[in-house]
Amino acid sequence: MYMIDIIGADALIDLSGVVAAFSIKGIGIATVVVSIIGLLIGLFLGLAAKKLEVPVDEIEAKVRELLPGANCGGCGYAGCDACAKAIAIGEAAADVCPVASSDIHAEIAAVMGSNIEASERMVAYVNCAGTCDKAKSNSTYYGPKDCKLAAGVGGNGSKACSYGCIGFGSCVKVCAFDAIHVIDGIAVVDKEKCTGCTMCSAECPIDIIEMIPKKARTQVTCSSNDKGKDVKTVCSIGCIGCKLCVKACEYDAIHVEDNLAKVDYSKCVNCGACVKVCPVKVIMEQPA
Repeated sequence: MYMIDIIGADALIDLSGVVAAFSIKGIGIATVVVSIIGLLIGLFLGLAAKKLEVPVDEIEAKVRELLPGANCGGCGYAGCDACAKAIAIGEAAADVCPVASSDIHAEIAAVMGSNIEASERMVAYVNCAGTCDKAKSNSTYYGPKDCKLAAGVGGNGSKACSYGCIGFGSCVKVCAFDAIHVIDGIAVVDKEKCTGCTMCSAECPIDIIEMIPKKARTQVTCSSNDKGKDVKTVCSIGCIGCKLCVKACEYDAIHVEDNLAKVDYSKCVNCGACVKVCPVKVIMEQPA
C-alpha cells in the first residue's frame, strides 16, 4: 500500500510537470497569435487611414489660423472653419470676416495672393431714442422678457410706438463682445467694442438696428414711418418728417423718405447742420 502511494505521488509529480510544460507552451502560442493579430490590425488601420485620408488644403489652414475664432456667423457662414473654406476656394472675399481687423484682412489677402484695400469699419447703431421718459406706454406687458416673444404676440412690449426699441435685450444675449446693453429702456451700442458682426441686427425682430460706418457721427435716432402728428402722440423725440434737416444740408446727405429722415453716409461730412435745425432733437451728433 505504501509503495503504491509512493508510485502515485511520483506519477502525479510527472503529470504536473507535463501540464506546466503545456501551459507555458500555450501561453507562448497565445502571445504569438495575439501579437500577429495586433500587427495585422495595425497594418489594416494604417492602410485604411492612408486610403481614407482627407487632403488638407494648406491655404485654408493658413486662413483659418488667421481668423479670430469668434464663430459669430457675422460673415454669413457657419463659423470660422466654413468661412476659411469659403475664402480659400474664392467664394468669399478676404475681408469677409467683420471681426478681424484690417491688418488681418491684409494678411489673409496675402495668403490668397492678392491685395486688399482697407475697408471701412462698420458698427451697429440702434435707431431709437425712445427712453422711458420719452416713449409713452399704452399697455402693461406680462410675459418673458424677450423681444421676439413680445413682438410675436402682436405688440411692442408696453411701448405705444410700434417702431420703438422693445428693450428686453434679445440683442444683448446674442452679442459675444459685450458691445450692446439696454439702458433706460433702449438698446445702446458701444461702438468701441462693436466688431460689426451683425448678430444684434439679425436678432432684432423689428429691424431697428442698422450697420453704419464707425466714423459716422450724425445719426437719426428714430425708425418710425408714421406721420408727424402720430409720432408726437407716442414719443416726444420721434422724427416728424419736417424736412428742415434736408434744407440745411449743403451736401445732399440727408433726405426724408416715408416720413423719416435718413442719412446718406457716403455723402455726410459730419458738419452738424442738420443736428442744429432739428426741432425735436432726434438727429444726434455722436462723439468721434
